[in-house]
Amino acid sequence: MKTVYELGDELGLERSELLPHGHFVAKLNARQILDRLGGSPDGKYVNVTAITPTPLGEGKSTTVMGLTQGLGRRGERAIAAIRQPSGGPTMNIKGSAAGGGLAQCVPLGPFSLGLTGDINAVMNAHNLAMVALTARLQHEFNYTDAQLAERGLRRLDIDPRNVEMKWVMDFCAQALRETIIGLGGKSDGLMMRSGFAIAVSSEVMAILAVATDLKDMRERMGRIVLAHDKQGQPVTAADLEVAGAMTAWMVGALDPNLMQTLEGQPVLVHAGPFANIALGQSSIIADRIGLKLADYHVTESGFAADIGFEKFWNLKCRYSGLRPNAAVLVATIRALKCHGGAPIPVPGKPIPDAYKEENVAWVEKGCENLVHHLGTIKRSGIRPVVCINAFHSDTANEIAAVRRIADAAGARVALSRHWQLGGEGALELADAVVDACNERSEFRFLYDMETTFRRRIELIATEVYGADGVEYAPDALKAIKRMEEDPELSSMGVCMAKTHLSLSDNPSLKGVPKGWKLFVRDILTYRGAGFIVPVAGTIKLMPGTASDPAYRRVDVDVETGRVRGLF
Repeated sequence: MKTVYELGDELGLERSELLPHGHFVAKLNARQILDRLGGSPDGKYVNVTAITPTPLGEGKSTTVMGLTQGLGRRGERAIAAIRQPSGGPTMNIKGSAAGGGLAQCVPLGPFSLGLTGDINAVMNAHNLAMVALTARLQHEFNYTDAQLAERGLRRLDIDPRNVEMKWVMDFCAQALRETIIGLGGKSDGLMMRSGFAIAVSSEVMAILAVATDLKDMRERMGRIVLAHDKQGQPVTAADLEVAGAMTAWMVGALDPNLMQTLEGQPVLVHAGPFANIALGQSSIIADRIGLKLADYHVTESGFAADIGFEKFWNLKCRYSGLRPNAAVLVATIRALKCHGGAPIPVPGKPIPDAYKEENVAWVEKGCENLVHHLGTIKRSGIRPVVCINAFHSDTANEIAAVRRIADAAGARVALSRHWQLGGEGALELADAVVDACNERSEFRFLYDMETTFRRRIELIATEVYGADGVEYAPDALKAIKRMEEDPELSSMGVCMAKTHLSLSDNPSLKGVPKGWKLFVRDILTYRGAGFIVPVAGTIKLMPGTASDPAYRRVDVDVETGRVRGLF
């Protein structure tokens, strides 16, 4: 690996802009870099997304690393941007999302185990807000208005039955989804229902992804809604006088982390929201830095194009003002077979043998899912590039079928063997992306901000997911009507929470489901981040740990201190 100083010199960074955390990881002084380079032109902006994945994922992070390495092999100055992995999937089934084979982000140990502490800062900031809320509830219950005034407090009249926020931790802990807190005596807090969500679903994490600078982050922190009072009015972090302290925890986290690919290209790792329950993007700050420092900046969106790309398109690009030059849609033969009728893989168990045998009919049928996602990307005005992420079991006939169908759908197609061969295996993909970036595009959003929330949700459901319409649970319908009547909320975006395993809200429906309606059972409000979150189907904000999690194989060499078993 190159040291961070070597990477910094290659990027043209000044030493004061590099904040080392050891030899191979550093923070970048975002404010100083963007102030110095603010007037310089941007490089090309490339988004990587995917078809609907199997439960094991389809290699978007691997493709981001491979494409960046391939561009490097072509003599281009390329930088990647990915999210920091959550401890939940790292210690569960999916792994740490650093890529794989010869297309990885390194060093893997620090990347997988907390990096420079950004997620820890998110947890502390979020849970501090919950401490402020629960303490205030206890004091308001125990003290009169006069006694509160003696302590410099006014009664907020918080309704303990209308608390919107939960606690967070960075593991998959299904036993903590619903809890009762405040058991004990008068000094132990107010007894009430509560629970936990995973840290990367926190609104604080979403704010880290969309904030443009420290001032913007501080203002957004104050707007976070934790609960409502007994008249139904929101109680914010500013009301609790905790927003400043929350931001204090996040000052260092606002700077992106610098790492590298196996072939020495820079990788910016920053923010880590899931895409199925949150924004699913690395930070706007990381993208702005990458675009100033590189000819090509490659950024990843979580899960498939119906989730990650849709949020990149209609939320991240809207907030950042940045416009992509190309989009890569990652597909694997095995995922296409899954959508074409093959047995659905079970997390934690070996891939069924049927996936190792040629079956062109399954691939062709599964390509209906690929073509649907191509349509989503093309609606944004971008002509996509299909990356066939190659596995050793893929056959020439299966690959030819994907090429034929994707080409007929109006996309460039590239076979990439970056997992096996690194950048050398991604040259066809790199060339296709360069060609796509040189093609004029007419970027456009799916909706404008004057569109009502219900119409926006309907457009996402029908135009992106392929639903016949939208149905609401009674409480969700009341909430959305109330939000549409609130002028302060009209400028917020819509960030859907939905399963990543299907275009629909039912994870068992593969391919391109027909004859269904999206069921919205709840609406969350992220005023600080700037969007509402319709929750569809049975998606949960705290995932569960499986029976054969990855932590069973993680250990430490006691002689060297090196961690083994991460993937």
